[in-house]
Amino acid sequence: MNAQKLKAIFDKEIESGNEVQEIRIRAGSPIFFSVNGNEREIGGANADKELIRELLGMFSGHSLYAYEEEIRQGFLTIEGGHRVGLAGRVVMDGKNIKTMKDISCLNIRLAHEKTGCSERLLPWLYDAGKEPCSTLFLSPPGAGKTTMLRDVIRQISDGNELAPGMPVSVVDERSELGACWRGTPQCDLGRRTDVMDGCPKVLGMTMMIRSMAPRVLAVDEIGTREELAAMREVMKCGCHILATAHADTIEDIEKKPVLSQMAGEGMFERYVVLKKFPHPGTVTGIYDRNRCFLGKINEEEAE
Repeated sequence: MNAQKLKAIFDKEIESGNEVQEIRIRAGSPIFFSVNGNEREIGGANADKELIRELLGMFSGHSLYAYEEEIRQGFLTIEGGHRVGLAGRVVMDGKNIKTMKDISCLNIRLAHEKTGCSERLLPWLYDAGKEPCSTLFLSPPGAGKTTMLRDVIRQISDGNELAPGMPVSVVDERSELGACWRGTPQCDLGRRTDVMDGCPKVLGMTMMIRSMAPRVLAVDEIGTREELAAMREVMKCGCHILATAHADTIEDIEKKPVLSQMAGEGMFERYVVLKKFPHPGTVTGIYDRNRCFLGKINEEEAE
């Protein structure tokens, strides 16, 4: 197996109208990929380190040193906003990770935009005064919360039939919302959106409030006490927050101390729960500030 043959396999999948979400390559093991939410295995020879070296060379333009900071964090973001997770031998510098060598595992996550996927959800996310509600999107990994948040950001930024557009700031710590490549978002986050890429959420939220004066601020995968404190300051400035967190159900909030504290303070006016099946992005529950059920999006509506 080489990179050219691997590309041909996935080109065929894409040409057939399938959506490839993830490709997992491990030296000495078969190549697995996720298409339309289902795992498949590529038959034939196992992947080897030569294939991994070839792919890393392609992804980095044969200049891995230029991606040193990202490699230290365990991933690369490549053109198109696709993200490549890395695993191998970590080299430490005291208590800090210096770099990663002998990379033996790749997890290629393809960036996907589903423009318009939030259309039917959007009416639930505005209040009577046509202001967006601070909203927390909840789902297990791979169930579409980041994709849904991305489209909500775009809709609020550009404006829609419910309200005119407004300034939105995105703090994209792991380059997943904007899928930035060399500082430029590869995903459409709207005409009035400013993106701080690769910046820790706590620092980025403070910076964006001070410098960009957003009406809405969006972050991905919250969960620490430091982030809670930063979001309190954001809300004191009258800014609405859009965020995501890992959870299977609305009840799981109580199992996570920081999320439970956020809920107890009434930080979010809406909670949206998504599931992976029958397809990622299925909205199974919309809840108010008190986590009382408001409704869901029927399956035929979600498609």
